[in-house]
Amino acid sequence: MPGLFHEQENTGRKGFALCVLHVDTSTVEKDHSAVGQLEQLKERYPGHVYSSVPLVDVFTGKDIEEALEKLPVAHISEQEGPSMSNQSKLDELIASLASASSRADVISILRTKLIIRMAQKYDCEGILWGDSTTRLAEKTLAETAKGRGFSLPWQVSDGPSPYGITFNYPLRELLRKELLAHANMVSPSLTSLVVSQSATTQASTSVRNTTIDDLMKQYFESVEENYPSIVANVVRTSTKLEAPSAQATDKICRLCSLSVPDGLFGIHGWGGDQQEAMSDSTDEPARGLCYGCTRSMPQSVSSLP
Repeated sequence: MPGLFHEQENTGRKGFALCVLHVDTSTVEKDHSAVGQLEQLKERYPGHVYSSVPLVDVFTGKDIEEALEKLPVAHISEQEGPSMSNQSKLDELIASLASASSRADVISILRTKLIIRMAQKYDCEGILWGDSTTRLAEKTLAETAKGRGFSLPWQVSDGPSPYGITFNYPLRELLRKELLAHANMVSPSLTSLVVSQSATTQASTSVRNTTIDDLMKQYFESVEENYPSIVANVVRTSTKLEAPSAQATDKICRLCSLSVPDGLFGIHGWGGDQQEAMSDSTDEPARGLCYGCTRSMPQSVSSLP
């Protein structure tokens, strides 16, 4: 669960108020983060603001609706009429994706968009992501494999993000196994608050149901057991990447909302074929999507009835 924070006055000293947010994705994926654990967290650490919102809320709001309506699958929802529920829109969007990796990628992007929106709603100064060193290493290779390596400076490092809010990773120096050990040693124990306490991730027996994220998680879980320095080195190397400077002429990907330099949308744009990428043709299925999002939402999606 990410933490959203803003400054507050407390006994004459300037401190921070913490807003703990849980995004419920149970309608579109197997959600391991039970609401019951959020209640336990509230009892253990009172004095903070706790919220639980369903992923479908990402469709609430004119700005998000306009962006999603311009995606290649928008006509699926339009054919159902303006009265189509937000849950139906979300179900149609996820069902239209061809692979497990694409579905996991899009769900992750929508979750991030919703977290950022909630942070802005609470007028927060930043977001505290609970990613450990192990999780950041997984994300480094996973996002690179998905074609979204350009976003790593914001996904693994502290500092300003393209979304107008600061990202912070306070657990970036701790391995997953160290956090689990700490949760078990403190008194009273924190193990009941840990979402997944399994030592290893079980891969799906079906290749079609195996995602890039699952493969990376499996790999680094095994690596951190005997070679923790390798995990740490992956993260340290990724933090040396410099974020591309935003230009006034840059356009925004309609799905992940990241800046796309020179408007080079789609796979061809990032491969150097600028003429096709910048075409004004309405038949361009990848128009408005960055390279990574184009891979998650391929051309076949746009031709669905």
